[in-house]
Amino acid sequence: MSEDIRMGPVRLIQGIEVPSFFYGTAWKEERTEALVLAAIEAGFRAVDTANQRRHYYEEGVGHALSKVLGEGRLKRGELFLQSKFTYAASQDHRLPYDPDADYATQVEQSFSRTLKHLGTDYLDSFILHGPSLGQGLAEADREVWRAMESLCKSGSVRLIGVSNISEDQLRLLIEFAEIKPAFVQNRCFARTQWDSEVRKQCRDHGIVYQGFSLLTANVSELNRPIMDQVTKRHGCTKAQAVFRFALQLGMIPLTGTSDPEHMKQDLSVYDFAFNADEIAMIENVAA
Repeated sequence: MSEDIRMGPVRLIQGIEVPSFFYGTAWKEERTEALVLAAIEAGFRAVDTANQRRHYYEEGVGHALSKVLGEGRLKRGELFLQSKFTYAASQDHRLPYDPDADYATQVEQSFSRTLKHLGTDYLDSFILHGPSLGQGLAEADREVWRAMESLCKSGSVRLIGVSNISEDQLRLLIEFAEIKPAFVQNRCFARTQWDSEVRKQCRDHGIVYQGFSLLTANVSELNRPIMDQVTKRHGCTKAQAVFRFALQLGMIPLTGTSDPEHMKQDLSVYDFAFNADEIAMIENVAA
């Protein structure tokens, strides 16, 4: 992977231009619209959401997009929109589909409502929010993936992927999928060398890894002396250090910050770089 693709603000994935840093919208509730507007104003061009009212307010994302696009500040093609299909077990009572319908219908209903929420006629990326089982894959997962592949073939979705998946589950998905996942999005822990096993599998199969909770999942590790050393050397914050590190690993990081100043700081991570020794230090910060 060349340096300019791995570390610049835009990268090419299956011939599609994808921003290399996403703004995540989980747990924002009534602040969702204002925060998405702030993120776009700060320079984010990729927004991650889900049709899971329990943790996301997808309609709030749509309200922000309506303003941005309606006022002509950006065109739809300048934004990368990613949403997810979530099984009923991870939803609350506000289901975006008929839970008694077959899985293909559930995917279609959820997707249709996502398009309505976001005010668009296509998605740049559609993600399975997580397998239906803690281990292995069920027939439900195969049915859902086939439905997602159909959306991809129809042109309604440009790229598909999966979230919250283990190395073994990803191997099984790759084995049966006709259209391989373009993305894996996982919570990324320093204690597992930043999900090294799943990331390696992604590299081996040309899948791009998206990392979330990079800060909140690693609070104690970020307080290690190593992090103080690299941040002092580069004059950056710990958040900037982690996001820059993630980019240099070839990862697409997600940030969910609610602070407009932090949004700008996060996007300034293209202004510096770590050397190989520093990358190794951060990769092993939990050792």
